[in-house]
Amino acid sequence: MGTLTTISDGRVSATIDSMGAQLMSLATDAGEYLWQGDPAYWARRAPVLFPIVGCLRGDRAESAAGPVSLKRHGIARLYEHAVVESAPDRVTYQLDATDETREAYPFDFRLNMTYAVTGGALSQTFRVTNTGARDLPFTLGGHPAFNVPVPGEEGAAFDDYRLVFPERWTAEVPTIDAAGLHDFSHMHEVLRDADELPLTHELIERLLTVVFVEVPGRAVRLEGPAGHGVELSFDGFDYLGVWTAGPEAPFVALEPWVGCATAYDESDVFEEKRGTIVLEPGASCEKTFSMRPL
Repeated sequence: MGTLTTISDGRVSATIDSMGAQLMSLATDAGEYLWQGDPAYWARRAPVLFPIVGCLRGDRAESAAGPVSLKRHGIARLYEHAVVESAPDRVTYQLDATDETREAYPFDFRLNMTYAVTGGALSQTFRVTNTGARDLPFTLGGHPAFNVPVPGEEGAAFDDYRLVFPERWTAEVPTIDAAGLHDFSHMHEVLRDADELPLTHELIERLLTVVFVEVPGRAVRLEGPAGHGVELSFDGFDYLGVWTAGPEAPFVALEPWVGCATAYDESDVFEEKRGTIVLEPGASCEKTFSMRPL
């Protein structure tokens, strides 16, 4: 664990760890909404995913800069991030490429993570800058996990929860194998002309991770029987992963992603992965999602 920083708008407070720039707490007066990392199930809470989401085939790929060798979800979660800006309601972290990161990911980059609380919601902003002389390919994503039950839903079971979408739609999700690779040629229909999906351990265990593609309105609400939960808004993120750690785990992760794990119909060229962003030297881009406790 690194240095913890707490920010608040008077309604919502958030605590972030400089190690990995990881969100550690999302709370209101009602209590704690964020999973607290019990190693009996899953020790992390909300890791930052960069420069990949999920897995590469065999943890390797080729790129214009040379071999890429990255474990699941990349390297940002493994390093201390420097605090470069801090105020009562926001904090910004920075991670720059080093000789060590270039051994796994042979590119120069700067990753700034900004957490800000306003109007009862927490926003998480990724800002990626190409600090090198060649194009910078990457994907990114969030991985916040939420307690089930959330405050106000004491006694509710996991299967009492549902995912609520902004409108009715039909959702097909890809097959995922034990190595974490996606098969978009074999899809599973999990929702047909509906705006609610009952949340069950059985569904997630069967599919390993439920990977939604192009969620309408780029929003979803995790909701218990009394109406309490968390609302996510993730404009600019084309994928949403839904995951938990096993049939007894008392949490669910709602993960906005720009890209996804390597798929069977893709090559092992890093720049050709689904959702890959490519920045020219000196260029930057930002992606923001928000979490609102309900």
